[in-house]
Amino acid sequence: MGTAEDWVELLASDRELLDRTSTAERVADLLRQRVLEGGLAPGTRLSEESAGRALAVSRNTLREAFRLLVHERLLVHEFHRGVFVRVLSVDEVVDLYRVRRLLETGALRTSEEPAPERVADLGRAVDAGERAARRCEWHEVGTANMRFHQAVAALAGSPRVDETVRQLLAELRLAFHAMPELREFHEPYLENNRRIAELVGAGHRFDAANRLEEYLDAAETQLLAEYRRFPGETHR
Repeated sequence: MGTAEDWVELLASDRELLDRTSTAERVADLLRQRVLEGGLAPGTRLSEESAGRALAVSRNTLREAFRLLVHERLLVHEFHRGVFVRVLSVDEVVDLYRVRRLLETGALRTSEEPAPERVADLGRAVDAGERAARRCEWHEVGTANMRFHQAVAALAGSPRVDETVRQLLAELRLAFHAMPELREFHEPYLENNRRIAELVGAGHRFDAANRLEEYLDAAETQLLAEYRRFPGETHR
């Protein structure tokens, strides 16, 4: 585990991705990506001063970026306290999985023959997860898993689905902080991801959707069990 201020260093490393014409949307994109990659833990207070200095942006720009991410339910503004990375409730986790089932399995069941590049994206995400597992980098396995599910949603060929799922997965990554043993949580799904990618590549998208639905049921059950063990915790 890192220190409470590790997120500041993460943002400082993103500074070169911004320029003087950067907008609040681009800052929000960077912060969202850090949430998606697990770099911003639930309950983390995002100091305007520290974040603005790390990214070399004005407070007005930063406040607008924060406002956008509050709207996306990734951050929360607490009066007189500041802006914090959101802590998800049990009901929110349940709802995330409800929507994921609709969008991800729907992308598999209703898509036409996917473009080879989209099928290849599935394989690349699986490969990245397996490489990270061989190095025992379980945090990175989780990030590769996020990319795999983005690639599943992309089979729908809809920019709106892509955007919605990207936001859902960023929220979901906040829930993953509840799991005390990342290897135990992520390792079983590597084989599932590989098999789903193979089914899609072979044209068996309905079989892939059925397997994904079982997979999502199992993952939701694991997360909820951990949440219910420690009700009211921030799951940092």
